Amino acid sequence: MLKAIEISADVYWVGGVDWNERNFHGYTTERGTTYNAYLIVDEKIALIDTCKAPFAEDLIARIADIVDPASIDYLVSLHGEMDHSGSLPALLDVAPGATVVTGAPKGADILRAHYGDDLPVQAVKTGDVLDLGKRSLSFVQTPMVHWPDNMVAYDAFDRILFSNDAFGQHLATSKRFDDEVGLPEVLVQAQKYYANIVMPYGRQVAKALGALEGLDIALIAPAHGVIWRSHVAEILEAYRAWSSGDPEDRAVVVYDSMWHTTEAMAREVAEAFVECGVPVKLLDLKVNHISDIMSDVLPAKYVAVGSPTLNMTMMPTVAGFLCYLRGLAPKNRIGLAFGSYGWAPAGPNEVAEALEKSGFSLPLGALTRQWVEDDEGLSFVHDAVVGLVRGQGDEEPLA
Repeated sequence: MLKAIEISADVYWVGGVDWNERNFHGYTTERGTTYNAYLIVDEKIALIDTCKAPFAEDLIARIADIVDPASIDYLVSLHGEMDHSGSLPALLDVAPGATVVTGAPKGADILRAHYGDDLPVQAVKTGDVLDLGKRSLSFVQTPMVHWPDNMVAYDAFDRILFSNDAFGQHLATSKRFDDEVGLPEVLVQAQKYYANIVMPYGRQVAKALGALEGLDIALIAPAHGVIWRSHVAEILEAYRAWSSGDPEDRAVVVYDSMWHTTEAMAREVAEAFVECGVPVKLLDLKVNHISDIMSDVLPAKYVAVGSPTLNMTMMPTVAGFLCYLRGLAPKNRIGLAFGSYGWAPAGPNEVAEALEKSGFSLPLGALTRQWVEDDEGLSFVHDAVVGLVRGQGDEEPLA
């Protein structure tokens, strides 16, 4: 029998655990995920969010462990994406008298587009309050963190911030709180989540954090992963850092190679960063998934990308990574393009063009090497990178 888990007096986690989810829109979820929903039992009963549709039965069973689902007064939808709202039709079947509370106007528009124009919607905006009895829910709209309809709800009585996608992690676990799993693991998953889902909206995240200033928060209850209980300050500080647009003095070297020349160049680029005291990750696209790489890109000032020339273009793996990178739009980064070629440096030149289109500064142009690596070519690459890091950056690209 599925059980609800009390996270505060008369407030319960009633969501679903997706142990076997491994791909979420191209983002690898090697630890699965959860679809969190929260039941508040007061004079009025409110359910904060639902679950992905296949987990509707789990959700209803956990609610029934505490109350008759038919007694729910409000179904609060903080975000209309289907991993959050997919069980809404099933809930309305068992709680036909419930009112759906969502953001105005985008939340209402999105839910009605998915579930029909006759949906019983009460649309709210920033500053609106939903009275439940002892408790009330105050709403703050957080558009584009990460959809236009996103909002959060604050329960001042229990000091709980229901944060929806913000502060989440894709992490399946039988534990419900950060301190039960351990901060290092939860932060790793929170960083990957931010890098792959939230990073394009850093400005909006910073604005949302500003709107939450002054709230007395004991728990942050996100829509995915564990609830922040012991490390609220740490995740708030992490979000401030990630959304600031000020990367750390770190480097990521990402590449694919055919006959090891580009690989040799990648290693030389990495060694140059090491010589300069810059922490670096060397990541071959044949064995590292792009969504994992983005966790390392998030804090990195330098992003070096290498590809040989294949059929007068870059390697497909590199092209896929650069397409993904452009969509996530990291800001204030320095790009380095490099690679080998046989009769024309089309591959590394396309890498340079793609990085520039993504908003990276590219002070070295494309560093290229014909046919095979040798000491002269590798020394040039090494010295160019060292010069860049140490503030010279005036080397001419190697043709």
